[in-house]
Amino acid sequence: MGLVRMRSAALMGGVALAVVAAQVAFAQTVNTTNVTLLERLVIGLGAPKIAIDTPQAVTVVDQEDLDRSQPTTIGDALKTVPGVTMLGSDNVLGQAFNIRGIGTTENTADAARIVVTVDGAPKFSEQYRMGSFFSDPELYKQVEVLRGPASSTLYGAGAIGGVINFTTKDASDFIAPGMTGAVRLKTQYDSNGNGTLASGILAHRLTDNFDVLAAGNWRRADDFTFGGGDLAEGTDFSTLSGLLKGTLRFGQNDEQVVRLSYQHWTSDDPDQPYVQTQIDPILNGTFGNIDRLVTDDTVVLSYENPASDNPWLDTKMSLSYSNTTNSQTGSTADLSGFPPSPTFRILDDTDYTYENLQFKVDNTAEYITEGFENYLTVGLQASHQNRLAERTATTLLQQHPEGTEDKLGLYFQNESIWNDQLTVIGGVRADFSTINPSEEIPGAYEVSNEAISPKIAALYDVTENFGVFGSLSYTERMPTIDELYSYSANNAETVFTRNMNMDLEKEKSINYEAGFTLSGNDLVQSGDAASVKMTAFYNDLYDLIATSGTRSSPTFPTDVYYANIDRAEIYGIEVEGAYNSDLFFANLAYTATWGSDLTTGLPLRTIPAHRVALTVGARVPEHNLEFGARARLVADAENSIGATNTTQVVPVEGYQTYDLFAAWKPDTGVMAGTELRASVENLFDASYRDNLASADAKGRTFKLSLSKQFDY
Repeated sequence: MGLVRMRSAALMGGVALAVVAAQVAFAQTVNTTNVTLLERLVIGLGAPKIAIDTPQAVTVVDQEDLDRSQPTTIGDALKTVPGVTMLGSDNVLGQAFNIRGIGTTENTADAARIVVTVDGAPKFSEQYRMGSFFSDPELYKQVEVLRGPASSTLYGAGAIGGVINFTTKDASDFIAPGMTGAVRLKTQYDSNGNGTLASGILAHRLTDNFDVLAAGNWRRADDFTFGGGDLAEGTDFSTLSGLLKGTLRFGQNDEQVVRLSYQHWTSDDPDQPYVQTQIDPILNGTFGNIDRLVTDDTVVLSYENPASDNPWLDTKMSLSYSNTTNSQTGSTADLSGFPPSPTFRILDDTDYTYENLQFKVDNTAEYITEGFENYLTVGLQASHQNRLAERTATTLLQQHPEGTEDKLGLYFQNESIWNDQLTVIGGVRADFSTINPSEEIPGAYEVSNEAISPKIAALYDVTENFGVFGSLSYTERMPTIDELYSYSANNAETVFTRNMNMDLEKEKSINYEAGFTLSGNDLVQSGDAASVKMTAFYNDLYDLIATSGTRSSPTFPTDVYYANIDRAEIYGIEVEGAYNSDLFFANLAYTATWGSDLTTGLPLRTIPAHRVALTVGARVPEHNLEFGARARLVADAENSIGATNTTQVVPVEGYQTYDLFAAWKPDTGVMAGTELRASVENLFDASYRDNLASADAKGRTFKLSLSKQFDY
């Protein structure tokens, strides 16, 4: 069944691409009133450009996409992005990212393989059996997903999977021309778990140059049900989140900008399952419940000066502070049937903290003459990370070592464009790291490292509608605090069963990409647009760092907690297609990924199943109506993180889900500023589990949201 579904999905995608290709082959690129998914502006790759004109796979999820998906979690907002798979569970505290087969909830260092930022501030968390990112989708207006290690040049060595950039809302997003401010109220209901959202935004322009935004959200839900109706015990939650943001514009043409923002998110829920990445009665019975208070704070002060009258200056500078804390108390785990073991010290009352202070500055100098443009970006990034585990017990947490890491990154990227036809981007980055362990860790010592990340990429527009691109990038990922200093010992800590490994080699990634782009306008009706981007990639990985949770080799060393896997490979194909007009729209995302441990020949256990996501919809402009359907078709998979030993392959059956959605946004009369949205997710209540998920998925869900904006 899974194979048939996958063939159907591939056929559907092929037909869609064939139709677009046939049309754009004869289309002229002219001004259009409709912008497709691939024609959205990308700001995270250097000089701003639209996604289809970048020689790298990138997807921009904008406010319209976020509103249409009515997300409860961050994962809900990324379900249709090619190459991205959400890991763990549908629990608010149990989600993590996988990009192109990089990422799993059971390997703490995967948070270092995928760089996640909020307004440029790096977010990082790697606690055992917890997700890695805690926030509310209502706070954001855009998410950029940059796939592949080529992003390491601008964001830090070791971004093997890629980069996810979250951008928070601004007051200017809500204040209409000629108005002083706006108040926006929103509520949402989720039938599966009786979930509710209450949200409010105040945007106010204090002067012609200065505006502020205050946003607050309260989201809660009871336990939801899986497909088929079984109760997912322990999935109830309550969260509070907010954003304060001020923006000051000054200088010539008010082009210089200073922003100061503070974002806060908290979940304070007693008697929650300790295991958040997996909804499993057996695991819950072993680890028990716990009172858990999770808070996440982000402060960003940024400055931008495009200096339009000076081609040598386009400066961006930011100072950010991030703090993610998990305070857990009152474990109910019954360990009477287990021998005394340091393993269960993770259940003790503990405050886990991840602090990150970062300063980043770069400048882009431009040189433009007839038929040629050049943009040279030079930057510096310095950060200090503090990892703490404060507890009342006197014994050490062996698998959550404390320590600090200081990093310095220097980078440059040069982008040259000839005759608006050939774009060549080259760059290199050097990172330097010093890690100091806690003085309490026996036998641990300081470790210093350095890494380099060069790349070269090019895109050539063969015609106005057809282009080809390719890239070669290399990056190195330095070991983390967790990988260097984790160990296992007996209760007296006199006999080590698995030692620290402070001689770990850096991970290395050599990534090759190639693909083509198609685009056209005025295909079916005046002002419409269509675009397609296909990317094939091959990632050659050396010295991957792994532990028992993700290793695939039966000869993996057992005397150390972490060790290097000699060589692995991950390769695949990603296709994005989009069509947009006044009356119709459609988005297609196809992902096929393969991966194996080349030392043993066994499949890597972090490779997502092949999948297709298709969204189609229609609009009735005279009534401000929009409606459509979404389908996700996922193939059978031959690997799973559900395996119980290092060589076992667990087959996972493919699945398909279907959603319906509709929106009404009147713009005149007493209802002006009102937005009503309704959707049905998992329409047929399919019972399934993604091959990289640690739990079954949520069943059929009806969602209804109502918002109203008042301008003044």
